[in-house]
Amino acid sequence: MISQSQIDEFHQNGAICLRGTFEQKWLDQLAIGIEKNKKDPGPFACQYTPEDQEGDFYDDYCNWDRISEYEDFLTNSPVAEIAGSVMKSNQARLFHEHVLVKEPKTSEPTPWHHDQPYYCVDGEQNCSIWLPLDTVPKKSGLEFVAGSHRLGKMFMPIKFLTLNDYDYSPESFESIPDVEADRGKYDILSWDMELGDCIVFHFKTLHSGKGNPDSSTRRRAFSSRWIGDDAVFAKRPGETSPPFPELNGYKQGAPLKHPLFPAFWTR
Repeated sequence: MISQSQIDEFHQNGAICLRGTFEQKWLDQLAIGIEKNKKDPGPFACQYTPEDQEGDFYDDYCNWDRISEYEDFLTNSPVAEIAGSVMKSNQARLFHEHVLVKEPKTSEPTPWHHDQPYYCVDGEQNCSIWLPLDTVPKKSGLEFVAGSHRLGKMFMPIKFLTLNDYDYSPESFESIPDVEADRGKYDILSWDMELGDCIVFHFKTLHSGKGNPDSSTRRRAFSSRWIGDDAVFAKRPGETSPPFPELNGYKQGAPLKHPLFPAFWTR
C-alpha cells in the first residue's frame, strides 16, 4: 500500500502526496457525511467567511462517533493502516477528524502554521491524512515547508478567524516565521491533486492553504489526525484545540491512552 521509499520521504520532508490511494466509493461516502455534518454542526463548527463576502469557508471536528459515514471510513478504509505504516507505529490511534470546506469563490486562505502546538499531545509518531473530495489544483491546495518538522521548534498557534495568537502565555512559543515574505528561502512543496490522492504530513510540518477562487468547484477535505506508540499528554499554556476536557487531571508526559483515541489499526 505504501513503499519504504515513500515512508522515508515522509520522514525526510514531513509531507508526502500519495496517488490514487482511495477508491471513489470512500469519497462519495465522506461527501454524504460532510453534508450531514453541515446540516447538524458539532459544538466546534466555525464559519470563517463574513456574510457580506462571496464564498464560504467552513470547518468542524470531533464528530466521527456520531456520523456513521466518518466512522465507517475510519474503520474500513485503508486510512488507519497508511497512518500506522507511515508513523512506524504498532498502532494507529485516531486523535480526531477534521472537515474543511471552501466553497467556490472563497477568498480566505488558511494561514501558515503547524498543528502540534494546538494539540494536547507530544511525540514524533503522528500524522494527518488530508483527503480532498474534489480535484484540487496547486492554486487552491495546501503548501508545506519541507523538513520544517525537523527544526526542533514549536511555533505559537494562531486563530484562523482573526489571525491573532492563541491565548497562550506570552512568549511560550516562538512566533510563526513569515514564509510568504521570503518564499525563496524555503523548499515549498505542493501538488495538483486528483480524486483518490491524499497528503500525509507530520503535526510539526509548517503548512498553509490557499483560498478557492474557482467559480464552480468546491474544495471539500476530510482530514484525519493520527497518533502512534510514543504519544504522551502535553499540557499547553492555554486551552488546546480540540479542548478535550475529558483529559483534565492528566499529567504532563503521561501516555495518551484514553477511549477518546481508539486504535483503528494494529500491526
